[in-house]
Amino acid sequence: MHVRQLPHRAAHPAHTRLVAPLTLAIALAPMLPSAAASQQEAPRPRARDLGIQVGVFTPGTHNAITDVDGVLVGHTTVISGDDVRTGVTAIRPHGGNLYFDRVPAAMYVGNGFGKLLGVTQVRELGELETPILLTCTLCVWKAADAMVEWALGLEGMERVRSINPVVGETNDGGLNDIRNRPITPEHVRAALEGASGGPVEEGAVGAGTGTTAFGWKGGIGTSSRALPESLGGYTVGVLVQSNFGGILQIAGAPVGRELGRYSFMNQVGGGRGEDPAPHEDAEPQARGSIMMVVATDAPLSERNLERVAMRAVMGLSRTGSFAGNGSGDYVIGFSTAASVRRRPDDVVRSIEDLSNDNISAIFQATLEATEEAVYNSMFKAVTVSSRWGTREELPIDETLEVLRRYGVVRQ
Repeated sequence: MHVRQLPHRAAHPAHTRLVAPLTLAIALAPMLPSAAASQQEAPRPRARDLGIQVGVFTPGTHNAITDVDGVLVGHTTVISGDDVRTGVTAIRPHGGNLYFDRVPAAMYVGNGFGKLLGVTQVRELGELETPILLTCTLCVWKAADAMVEWALGLEGMERVRSINPVVGETNDGGLNDIRNRPITPEHVRAALEGASGGPVEEGAVGAGTGTTAFGWKGGIGTSSRALPESLGGYTVGVLVQSNFGGILQIAGAPVGRELGRYSFMNQVGGGRGEDPAPHEDAEPQARGSIMMVVATDAPLSERNLERVAMRAVMGLSRTGSFAGNGSGDYVIGFSTAASVRRRPDDVVRSIEDLSNDNISAIFQATLEATEEAVYNSMFKAVTVSSRWGTREELPIDETLEVLRRYGVVRQ
């Protein structure tokens, strides 16, 4: 697939958009609104812009995973004709070479219906030696191959004979020609090399371009929490790729039920229509997936990072997910603290390790940031259409009406 690169947006330097020649997309514009065009509309609000306050802790400067010192995020959005709506999102724990400056890491699986590459070595060694890539299900292996090629080409890697790429996914086949496996090495390299700190673009971008959540458009979302000095002063950041079903609730308000869009609605007599769903994509089902990435600057071992990762699933459950049979719910957690870095030539390491008795605030911060990241992934997502269908954006006005009714917001 031939692609051309459009200019970076000044407000989001970590986002690269790669689209094929738009002749076909423009010709079909009256019937199939282009995702590229939708992204140029006025920006949609984040959860906090609407007065939704999640939890008790305060977000960091950008309310993003990049508030954790050193973390970089990059997106490549891939849109082609009327059938390709996908992309790549790269999360880099720091800007150096991870193979020589590794970070402790852990995995937690809420439900294992997925294709998370690299998981066994991370669990065995408790560390990351590559960035984390997120993409579409059938593109995992192509993305991994491209990242290996990129990593082996870095300075100093000439003698490396083994490397463990970590690539997660969700299935965006409802909007994307997933069998075409459209991700290329160019896309992966653009996401990795374009990764930066600061604000992170959310919604229908990168690996979230073609995803669906709770029956509406899902995507990339992020949030953070900065703990007060009395609790260590650490920062926790979360980034999600939302593509799952359930019964949406926002800060406890039953938004999905009130708006008539939720799992099992036709079976239990709910929803806005009397007729049963004509096919399985007509309503949110007990399937789909979510990737959750948790970063912190607290000095944590892989054992406690796994405990932190478990709390991300608790935050996910607050949004209305029940981790259905066909849902791949995965968490990758890592620490960026310099005092816990790992280098291959170390024989004996002296590291810091936050005590068990001082980790509870990090658990709470992780739960809060995960919950808010899911909301941001939906509030920021725009309607996306392709030949495979349309995923509508979460309606802001109707959602606010429900939130006011249940006392979540006052505006």
